[in-house]
Amino acid sequence: MNDITSDQREQSLSEILQIRREKLTRLQSENRDPFHVTKYLRTHFSSDITNDFEKMEGRDVSLAGRIMAKREMGKAIFADISDDKGRIQLYIKQSEVGDERFDDIKRGDIGDIIGVKGTVFKTRMGEISVHCNYIELLAKSLRPLPEKYHGLTNQELKYRQRYVDLIMNPDTRKTFNLRSAFIKHIREFLDQRGYIEVETPVLNTISGGASARPFITHHNTLDLEMYMRVATELHLKRLIVGGIERVYEVGRVFRNEGMSTRHNPEFTMLELYQAYADYNDMMDLFEELLATAAMKLLGTYKLRWHETEIDLSPGWKRMTMTEAVKEHTGIDFTPIKNDREAADAVRGLGIKMPEDKEETWGNLLCECFEQKVEDKLTGPVFITDHPVEISPLAKRKVADPRLTERFELFICRSEMGNAFSELNDPIDQYQRFARQVALREKGDLEASMMDYDYINALEYGMPPTGGLGVGIDRCVMMLTNSSSIRDVILFPTMKPTE
Repeated sequence: MNDITSDQREQSLSEILQIRREKLTRLQSENRDPFHVTKYLRTHFSSDITNDFEKMEGRDVSLAGRIMAKREMGKAIFADISDDKGRIQLYIKQSEVGDERFDDIKRGDIGDIIGVKGTVFKTRMGEISVHCNYIELLAKSLRPLPEKYHGLTNQELKYRQRYVDLIMNPDTRKTFNLRSAFIKHIREFLDQRGYIEVETPVLNTISGGASARPFITHHNTLDLEMYMRVATELHLKRLIVGGIERVYEVGRVFRNEGMSTRHNPEFTMLELYQAYADYNDMMDLFEELLATAAMKLLGTYKLRWHETEIDLSPGWKRMTMTEAVKEHTGIDFTPIKNDREAADAVRGLGIKMPEDKEETWGNLLCECFEQKVEDKLTGPVFITDHPVEISPLAKRKVADPRLTERFELFICRSEMGNAFSELNDPIDQYQRFARQVALREKGDLEASMMDYDYINALEYGMPPTGGLGVGIDRCVMMLTNSSSIRDVILFPTMKPTE
């Protein structure tokens, strides 16, 4: 038997679309256009009944939802509807709802949205159901849903048509319910510890707060080039200067960079800052935030992600970047005194230095870590003490000024968050900005710009401060065992179809 051709599938779909529109036209000609319905009063959701049947048995209810299945049995119809809380079976008898309403359901299609009233009962087969005495068509589905036994399985189509994915795949709904619960947990966790939630600008006249390539736009009235924020950091630290000692923001940030299973051009970050704290306090806070989230939302510290078993029980490993590089490559950067010695030390590792980065001690250490170590870290592990070249906003370590008081958390080879003991010396900060500007002029499009107003703020005095940035999307990936960031963003960035 020959396979169905693409043209045949298109012809079949066109016929279905035409038939569904003809059904709508008939209803409209009878002055019963479902799209004229403006409101429907329901008293319960499906889960109210299925989760507490003993209490609900025999009670009258009003439900609304989408028809997901339908089985005709002469003058009776069994149908399943889904709503925001789940799915339930309906029992519809022609003699009880009337010929016209029964005919509406009989002629109706999978995907139609209806409202029903009836009594809760259980069938002889033990199925919790609603015995309907009233039915109303609330919206006509003009497109067929995917084949019911397989749902929507095409990954790219799931991302492009998330609305169909949510209709067909209960696991998708669970993922985004958990995402919402995780963000709620973040807010409750920080609010209980005295943090204040704020909002900072998305559009800025400079790009700052992270080493990332920005999106550029134009403000017509001001005739001004502006940048979509790559981080919320510099505005939040201005608030620390202003005396708001514990502050956070959950918001969208934008980076004009590559796309992968771990990267989307726009993503959601938590950034928080606490006066009179350092990066060790931020490690403690981050560990507690994620560990309590796992226990609260999943009931366990033990998770599976990327085919790897991970344990979020408190007491996570901490090691410096130099220790991690030494463990995995055998090279100890600590006694190396200059850039030339560092270059000689890594020559046999096959390190590929980006064209826009100089072969300095710090850059070579960073590249060794990223190219030879990062993909071996199952974690959870905090990698601390990053080179100053790649940490323009972090405080230097007194014991070794080549390094900063900074960490990144790695779980299953993914960076989950980034934190500093924040640099509060305005003179040092100006010099580091100046170095970033020089790198930018040499072609490093991820280098920061000079922020004179931020320097001005620091000159008024910022207390010792700990700061933390958390990638919320990656945390949700971990909590839901998702392999791609697109699975946890409702509307991920996609290349347009032709």
